[in-house]
Amino acid sequence: MDSYSGENRAVHGEFVDLAGERYYAIENADKMAPFFMSIVSSGDHWLFISSRGGLTAGRVSPETALFPYVTVDKVHESTAHTGSRALCRVVANYTEHEWEPFNREHDGRFRIRRNLYKNLLGNKLCFEEYNRDLQLVFRYTWMSSDEFGFIRRAELENLGDAPVDIEIIDGLQNILPAGTPRSLQNTSSNLVDAYKWNELDTATGLALYTLYSGITDRAEPQASLRANTVFYLGERPAQRLLSSAQLNQFRINQPIEELASTRGIRGAYLVRLNFNLAAGAATEWRLVADVERSQPQVIDLLQQLQQPEALAVRVERSVDEASDQLARILARADSVQATSQENVVTHHTANVLFNVLRGGVFHDQYNINMPDFRSTISHFNRRVYADHEYWLHSQPQTVDYNTLLQRVREREDSRLEALCQEYLPITFGRRHGDPSRPWNQFAIRLKDAHGNIRFSYEGNWRDIFQNWEALTQSYPEFIENVIAKFVNASTVDGYNPYRITKQGIDWEIEDPEDPWSYIGYWGDHQIIYLLKLLEASRNFHPHRLGELLRRDIFSYANVPYRIRPLNDLLDDPKHTVDYAADLAREIDLRVERMGADGKLLLDRDDQVYQVNLLEKLLVPLLAKLGNLVVDG
Repeated sequence: MDSYSGENRAVHGEFVDLAGERYYAIENADKMAPFFMSIVSSGDHWLFISSRGGLTAGRVSPETALFPYVTVDKVHESTAHTGSRALCRVVANYTEHEWEPFNREHDGRFRIRRNLYKNLLGNKLCFEEYNRDLQLVFRYTWMSSDEFGFIRRAELENLGDAPVDIEIIDGLQNILPAGTPRSLQNTSSNLVDAYKWNELDTATGLALYTLYSGITDRAEPQASLRANTVFYLGERPAQRLLSSAQLNQFRINQPIEELASTRGIRGAYLVRLNFNLAAGAATEWRLVADVERSQPQVIDLLQQLQQPEALAVRVERSVDEASDQLARILARADSVQATSQENVVTHHTANVLFNVLRGGVFHDQYNINMPDFRSTISHFNRRVYADHEYWLHSQPQTVDYNTLLQRVREREDSRLEALCQEYLPITFGRRHGDPSRPWNQFAIRLKDAHGNIRFSYEGNWRDIFQNWEALTQSYPEFIENVIAKFVNASTVDGYNPYRITKQGIDWEIEDPEDPWSYIGYWGDHQIIYLLKLLEASRNFHPHRLGELLRRDIFSYANVPYRIRPLNDLLDDPKHTVDYAADLAREIDLRVERMGADGKLLLDRDDQVYQVNLLEKLLVPLLAKLGNLVVDG
């Protein structure tokens, strides 16, 4: 894409090479209506960003945000005050010019072109503005690192045939302090501002964004002991600013003062740089931000910043390692294709990417991590775990799944076999969530408290099986496990709960105060989902379904919903299901006593009621036939 010559063109997209990597570019992206993007990572980062530059970002969940977690419309509108900001004073041919890249309020001052670049892996996004009058290009790129957090690389390039003198203020605005309660971000932001305490270590340039104390209305001490951090890597800046308060002074060429601390105002990290840029030359710098850093981690950062060149190498290496790790995760789900059509290959990679982000990926092919398997058995049924505890601990740390299933069957315990048959060693998955819907929640937890890989999955019932249907094409040995998880989540009257998680099933509890809260059985798409899984099993393993049809290792979910009697349905067709509060309380007691199996239908002996696959297939079929409206 020749972005730096000719007149402005209409919106145009194509694949290009940028910084040694393949990207998809949208030329004149600002001429499009603003659109929303998600920048992914191999870690627990989340970053949602507008094509206009406004963003929200953080780690794990919205409760640990770097920039405020707000709805999509507010993200689009936040460009002027949240995220990236740059102001330039350029002297070229003895003439001074004021240029603010990506400031839409300054449109018309220069002939500009704004382009967007997203790498094919989906974990880097570059914003670029080309000023044709000044022959300067300013670009910044978002990326991430598991060790260092969020990295924003900025670059200025001189495309002219003469040197220019440049003075620039560049950085980040509206940085949240660590420990900001999410509920107060949106409802009482002014109150949060009053607690903000931003500090700069002038020797190293490390900035700390903290709360003066925990936010509470009670007369009690509440310390806030973690910090969000930002530091700069590049040529030594003239000044570093902790707020946006002095930007107007820069605009009118008034003196600016570097402050070691600010209180009661929104945090920022802005660097003031002065340099001469030769014709054809470019210069770059980086801002590195992270959330919820502990005191030992801050001390470690201060020590590393004593040698900024070595730290810059480490940061760059960690970004490359994160990209490599993400590529390996995608490759495990068969994302790599080679065809003559690059758009087809890229589209497939994106499909796989968002599929595994939602549904996860199997960690180590068919090798089962026995500590997690033991933990899973204990979580679901403490009696079964106690009966087989010695045997479970006698197994190697990793066991091939089919070998494990055969050994389990030799134990002749149908409940142990059932738990093994539906076991899914999935990681990297997370529940669907973004700022576009008020009910969306998410928490990206990929490691446990000891830094070990965490096996987990969580998703709405309708969504997660779509993800797994595609995933099992890469891991066919787990198809029957997904089928078992599917049918075991169905109830005796042929419906499904709201959510599937590693910890078991989950259902909605109606909250009269929440307009988005409701209860209801899920049965839509049930037959076609199950059919596709059964077809996959038949294609890969023609005889396995026949064996499972006769094995009593399947169960029923005991969701505390009750379909109303026919006469009540006729009186009020919009009120079809009641929540059985007494049963819900009884289920809670069962879970506390026996484990997550307490959410399943039990027999008279207080054991899980188990049936064969044939019965489990007949129940949803009969439920659909019983509700069939001919010609409906």
